[in-house]
Amino acid sequence: MSIRIRQETPADAPAIEAVTIAAFEHAAHTSHTEQFIVRALRARGQLAVSLVAIEDEGIVGHVAVSPIRIDGRAGDWYGLGPLSVRPGCQGRGIGSQLMAQALDALRLRRAGGCVLLGDPAYYARFGFRAEPGLTLPGVPPEYFMALALAGAVPTGSVAYSEAFDATA
Repeated sequence: MSIRIRQETPADAPAIEAVTIAAFEHAAHTSHTEQFIVRALRARGQLAVSLVAIEDEGIVGHVAVSPIRIDGRAGDWYGLGPLSVRPGCQGRGIGSQLMAQALDALRLRRAGGCVLLGDPAYYARFGFRAEPGLTLPGVPPEYFMALALAGAVPTGSVAYSEAFDATA
């Protein structure tokens, strides 16, 4: 079966929410608020990149990318996540396809780079790595990773959108 990746449309929101809930239902290290985060990012107009993976006309995956602040300043760096793939579709490269296209979209925006919070064993294959000078307060440093797309990795403390505090 073929996977097609495209930008989200307004009609996709309920399916994206369902995929996100399902993807994180049994995940370790989650507060189960990922669907609320995506909804809040969308409501705030902060989904810089929002891609869906389609298979057989149904959404089976989603990735969100939003602006971040470093030491309180906005710039050309973004945060990737959540990245969601329906559990029955995991392990088939859908997440990798979403990841690759999200990074391509950031390159087209001439982004300086991207950060994410996740499993180093998974995200290292895309070039992400922990950067000692770039931190996310309250998070084990090995799980907060960065990828420079243009120039050097900045130093400082990262803050995601307030949408990441959404709980409903």
